[in-house]
Amino acid sequence: MKKVLLFAFLCIISFVGFAQNEHLLQWKIEYKQTAPQLYSITASTTIPNGWHLYGNNASVEGLTSVQFITADFENDELQGEPTFNKPATVITDPFFENQQVNIYTGAITVIQEVKIEGIIPAKLKGVIEAFIAKGDEFVPASFAFEVSLEGGVAATAEAQNLLLPSIDLEKPIAQCGNAEFVESTGFLKVFLLGILGGLIALLTPCVFPMIPVTVSFFTKRSPNHKAAVKNGILYGGFIFLIYVAASIPFHLLNNVQPEIFNNISTNAWLNILFFAIFLFFAISFFGYFEITLPSGIAGKADSKSSLGSIGGIFFMALTLTIVSFSCTGPILGSLLVGTAGGGAWHLTAGLAGFGIALALPFALFAVFPNWLNSLPKSGGWLDTVKKVLAFLELAFAIKFLSNADLVMHWGLLKREVFIALWLLIGIGLVLYLFGFLRLPYDNKNAKLSMGRKIAGVIALVFTLYLIPGLTNTNYANLKLLSGFPPPMHYSIYGKESAAHKGLEANVVNDYNKAVQLAKEQNKPLLIDFTGWACVNCRKMEENVWTVPEVKEYIQQNFILLSLYVDDKQKLPVTERFTYKTKKGFEKDIVTIGDKWATFQTENFGQATQPLYVILDNEERLLNHSIGYTPDVKKYLEWLQCGKNAFKEN
Repeated sequence: MKKVLLFAFLCIISFVGFAQNEHLLQWKIEYKQTAPQLYSITASTTIPNGWHLYGNNASVEGLTSVQFITADFENDELQGEPTFNKPATVITDPFFENQQVNIYTGAITVIQEVKIEGIIPAKLKGVIEAFIAKGDEFVPASFAFEVSLEGGVAATAEAQNLLLPSIDLEKPIAQCGNAEFVESTGFLKVFLLGILGGLIALLTPCVFPMIPVTVSFFTKRSPNHKAAVKNGILYGGFIFLIYVAASIPFHLLNNVQPEIFNNISTNAWLNILFFAIFLFFAISFFGYFEITLPSGIAGKADSKSSLGSIGGIFFMALTLTIVSFSCTGPILGSLLVGTAGGGAWHLTAGLAGFGIALALPFALFAVFPNWLNSLPKSGGWLDTVKKVLAFLELAFAIKFLSNADLVMHWGLLKREVFIALWLLIGIGLVLYLFGFLRLPYDNKNAKLSMGRKIAGVIALVFTLYLIPGLTNTNYANLKLLSGFPPPMHYSIYGKESAAHKGLEANVVNDYNKAVQLAKEQNKPLLIDFTGWACVNCRKMEENVWTVPEVKEYIQQNFILLSLYVDDKQKLPVTERFTYKTKKGFEKDIVTIGDKWATFQTENFGQATQPLYVILDNEERLLNHSIGYTPDVKKYLEWLQCGKNAFKEN
C-alpha cells in the first residue's frame, strides 16, 4: 500500500511540475507532404538557458526521448522515431544513477514522419512530450499542436451544427412534464442509498467495536451527563461534516464542463481501474491481507485528539474516519462511482446520507448510554459480515468491467457472461454462509448462527433467481436487476434476444434520419438520451417501455430516437471537429458520445441520463423534458401530453 501511495505522490508531483512548466518549451510546427499519404512534421524550439532536453536514451529505463502523440485518429501511423537536426551531448546524469545520457541544449529541430491511411483529415492534432531538467529539477514538458493538412476533408457544416435554434426551454408548446420532481426524487434516492451504505459500514469490524469504546470515553471523561451528550453530538456532527466536505472538490470540478461527471463514470480505463481496486478490496475482505492507510496519517490525527474540547473531538472524529478506511473505502468507492453521472450534488447527497448513518449511533448512545447494554458483543459475526461484503465487492468489480466493455463495444462481457459470473459469485456466497467454503481465519468448529442460515437462504434464492438470465426466453429479463447486467440486445444469442425488451427493433440512433422519418410519417420525435453504462436507463427500458400500454403508445405515436452519450466509438474522420459551446468552451467532438452529450447539454441544459424529450417534426419542444420516471402512469401521462400538443399545434 505504501508503494501505491508513493507512486500516486510521484504522479501528483509530476502533474504539478507539468502544470508549472508546460510553457517552458514553445514549439513552432511546420509540415510538408513528402509522398502520397506521407507527411513530415517539423518542430523547432529553443531550450531555455540552464535547461537541457533528453534525447534518445534506450539504455536508461523509463527515460523517453521527444515523443509525438497524434490524437483522435486511428488511421495515422508514426514512421519510426523522431530525428534531431544535430548530434546530442553526452553527460553523466545524477538523476539516473550517474549513467551517461544524451541531451540537447539551445535551438533544436525535431522531425517526425507520419503516414495517414484512407481519408486525410482537415487537421492533424497531437501533443509533443519531452523531459527537461535543470539543476535538481526534472519535469515533463508538453505542447499541444494542430496543423492543417493540404487536401484534407473537414466535417460538413451540417455535421458541426449541434445547436437547434428552434428550441425554447422556457416556453414549450405545452406546460407538462416536471423535471424538478424527478430531480428531487433522484437526490432523495441517492441520500437513502448513502444512509444504507453507512448502516452497512457500521456493521464492519473497523467501526462497530468503536461505538461502545468511544461513547464510554465521553461518559467517563465528561464532568456530567450534559457534557457527555454535548461531546457525543459534536463527535457525530464532525463525522457528518468530514464526509460532506469530501465532496467539495467535485463541486469545483463540476464547473468545468457539464458532462464531465458522465465522462468520469463511463471512462473505460477508469472503470477498469475501479475493477482492479474493488478486486483488491475483495481479496482483503476475504482475509488474505489487511488494507490500512499509512500509520503516520492516523497517528498525526490521533495525536491531535488530546487538544482541548472541540478541537480534540474533531480530531477524534477524523481519526475514526481514517482508521476505518479499510472497511468504509469500498462502500464509499461504490457510492462515488454510482453517483458520478448525476453530478456533484448527487455525490454530496450520498456522502451526507453515509455520514449521518455513521454518526448517528455515536450521538444517540452518548445521549442514552444505557442503550449500550443492548448492543450485541463483538465477535465472529463481524468477520462474517466482512466476508459477505467481499462477495459483494466481487460483484461490483464485474459491474465496472462491464461498463468498460459496453462503452468500448469489446464484446467480452455479454449479458449472459455477466450473469454467469454473478451466478458463480452467488454460489460461492451460499457455500460460505452454509459452512462448506472455508476462508482465512474461519473457525472450523464454530456453529452456524440462525442469522447466518437466514442470510444463506436469501443468497440461495437470489442465486437461483439468476439462472433464467442465462436463457434466451421470456424469463431472461430479471426485472429486479434491471440496469446492472448489460442490456438485452447485448447478448451471446444476438440481437434477436432484444425481442424480450420490446422496443429495440423500432429504435433509431441517427438524429437526421429520425427527423426525416418524423416528417414523412407526421409523428413527433421522442428522444431518449441514454448510455451504455446507465443503470436507470436500463430500468426504464426493461420495466416501463415493456408495459403493454406504454409500448403500444410509443410504437403508434412516436419516432423513437436513442442517443448514447457515453459511446466511445469514434466518428468517421469527416465528422470530427472542434465545437465551441454557448459558454465559450472548446470541445473536440471525436466519438459518438461526445456528439450526443454535447447536443444534449447545449439544447436541453441537462447532462444526466436518462432524459426524455419530445419534439415536433419542425424540431420544436412540445413539452418539458423528463428524466427517470419509474411510475408507469406518470410516464404515460407525459407521453400523452406531448402527443396532444403535437395534434393541437
